[in-house]
Amino acid sequence: MEQIIVESAPRETRGKNAARRLRVAGQVPAVIYGGKGESQALEVNAKQVSAILRSASGHNTIFKVRTKSGEETAIVKDWLVDPVKGNLLHVDLLRIAMDVRMRVKVPVHTFGEAQGVKVQGGVFEIVTREVEIECLPNDIPTEFRLDITELMIGMALRPTDIKVDPDKIKMLTDPMRVLAHVVTLRVEEEKPAEVAATDAAATPAEPEVIKKGKKDAEEGEEGAAPAGEKEKKK
Repeated sequence: MEQIIVESAPRETRGKNAARRLRVAGQVPAVIYGGKGESQALEVNAKQVSAILRSASGHNTIFKVRTKSGEETAIVKDWLVDPVKGNLLHVDLLRIAMDVRMRVKVPVHTFGEAQGVKVQGGVFEIVTREVEIECLPNDIPTEFRLDITELMIGMALRPTDIKVDPDKIKMLTDPMRVLAHVVTLRVEEEKPAEVAATDAAATPAEPEVIKKGKKDAEEGEEGAAPAGEKEKKK
């Protein structure tokens, strides 16, 4: 397997303006820590780190960081991406030793079509997308794949369904954690017609409002003669 090298240099200046200038120049602010060395602020090649994150092994990829003092073995521990442009903004690198077990999170992917969906009309849901394990750096898997074909409604996949070599890999995620399951389709229940009619009867009717308008006034005028006319009849 070809060794991946990430070029770096000491980061002398801090602050937003300095970080912006680095990104314009194709670099990204970084920090490397862990192991026997001290924490060190670096600037690293943005394209090289982005390529690592897009690779099959992603943030669990093992690579060399080339510094002025030599090369250090590391993985990407954390990173920050611009939510709008998608550009890499900052990266944390963790030093590792190839003979020391470490904790990492590995993605879980599913394949197949669940019988509970195909036959029973259920809905397949992914609940947990990654699990945490402990192993040597060289034993870190790229992913875990689970077949969902036999899942019926009410059935779930859990970390215990992931087959690993217990001598190499220790599963740290709660064994009862649901990774994926098939559930029934939730439909809002309608009220029976009798219940709806009872509810309608129990609702008090609003009182009728009698409005006095022009019509009442006109009727009043037709039914009674004006005061002047009464006087003339007398």
